[in-house]
Amino acid sequence: MTKQYLNIDVIRLVAKPLLLACLSIASIGVMVMQLSVAATSDISSPQLPSQVWAGNERVRKVLQPTSDFSKAESFEVMQGGAGTQSTNIGRNAYSQETGTLSFKNLQTFKLGNALFNKLWVSSPSSTQASDGLGPFYNARACQSCHIKDGRGQLPVAGEKTSSFLLLLKNELDGKRGPDPVYGGQLHAFAVPGVEAEGQVRITTESVTRTFNDGSKHVLQKPIYTIEDLAYGDMHADTKISPRLAPSMPGLGLLEAIDASDILAYADPEDKDGDGISGRPNWQVLDDGQRVLGRFAHKAAMSSIREQNVHAMFNDMGLSSAGASLSNPQGDCTVFQSVCETLAHGEQLRLGKGEATDDVVDLITFYTHNLAVPARRDVSEPDVLQGKQLFYDSGCSGCHVPKHVTSRDTVQEELQFQLIWPYTDLLLHDMGEELADDASEGDADGREWRTAPLWGIGLAQAVNPNTSFLHDGRAKTVLDAVLWHGGEAQSSLDKVLEMSKTERDALVSFLESL
Repeated sequence: MTKQYLNIDVIRLVAKPLLLACLSIASIGVMVMQLSVAATSDISSPQLPSQVWAGNERVRKVLQPTSDFSKAESFEVMQGGAGTQSTNIGRNAYSQETGTLSFKNLQTFKLGNALFNKLWVSSPSSTQASDGLGPFYNARACQSCHIKDGRGQLPVAGEKTSSFLLLLKNELDGKRGPDPVYGGQLHAFAVPGVEAEGQVRITTESVTRTFNDGSKHVLQKPIYTIEDLAYGDMHADTKISPRLAPSMPGLGLLEAIDASDILAYADPEDKDGDGISGRPNWQVLDDGQRVLGRFAHKAAMSSIREQNVHAMFNDMGLSSAGASLSNPQGDCTVFQSVCETLAHGEQLRLGKGEATDDVVDLITFYTHNLAVPARRDVSEPDVLQGKQLFYDSGCSGCHVPKHVTSRDTVQEELQFQLIWPYTDLLLHDMGEELADDASEGDADGREWRTAPLWGIGLAQAVNPNTSFLHDGRAKTVLDAVLWHGGEAQSSLDKVLEMSKTERDALVSFLESL
């Protein structure tokens, strides 16, 4: 791994004067590999609210996109800030804890890891703290979807899958909601004595992209067929939205980005004329509060905890204390009356919900603190060339390279970190080929949240069977690039103009992330 050392000019932007022995690396946005200096600035003072340092000209300068592609930028190896992990870059690359966790927080992380891997069972069970699964479900454990804390994988012919699913969307009487018969998603599994809702079969048809040099690249467009529906037909107007489970590292850092910093990149009317019109997906919580969505493929979830409790409810049938997710029978409808005859797993002596607040809190802490792996080969000539091509093609307009996390975020280890997620967390029109016609919050069928790119180069080392994009249609990183359209059409056109050597360099850069 390429070593990088502290640059005195950068440290002056993000560090306050402290004795070396007392320097808290959690308060600066870098991982100190060999710390030999201490420098000054008031902007890291814990007394200062986030808007002070966020508006500081010197911090903005740090976040400016580079124009020098002759060498790696300071600290870009440590793309997850101070907590970046530089070891275990094989199958466990996504499963490491934030490197700066205190001893106490490390123990909490390990407890959360155990619950993330826990296999839930149907009720009633002798293991009362583990029952409540279903009646319908797609997975028995969080880890079943997020394989090795990474992306899911598509089912092979004749196989059921726990990491790929179909969301079901409908609008009855002008009101957006789930399918009236099967609920919010199709469940391929059910508890004993209950029929699973149905199965999905995936076939493909070829789509060819032709580069300007005459070479061709064949993509595979998925076609979905729903089979073996056990409770009658779906509503005729129900639309499906396929989803492959995303990877987990860095989620806490994404949540720690101040909402105002994300909104600063929004340009829904494209007033600057660059063809990019990112916009936020606002969410309304159960208490009526309006908050910024930033998680899930369409930014439909505002926090990691919210994402977790929705996944437990919809994917595993586990109720929690949240008002809209308190039904212990999970995602059942009135057409599935068998649900009402079954025992549930709520044990009030342990807490409200089948997944109690303590369980949810521990899993949320774990998913907050999965470390981003360090980059590799950042100074290799082909990687630097690919980085310049990435910028010159306009990819960085949506995949914004750098952010600084808020000083006000609750967890100290995640505060004020210089991070490199390559996302703006906003919605963008990705074109008709990726559209699924199912709206979600403010997002229409053509809009998708910019996916973070950090760690993408290790995705297939973690899970050799994984694939890319929201539905897993892209078998390689280049496939994913070539499926872009809509606001990214001009970037795609520039990629199609590249020579084979340039395309290889672009892929080398992406695989270094």
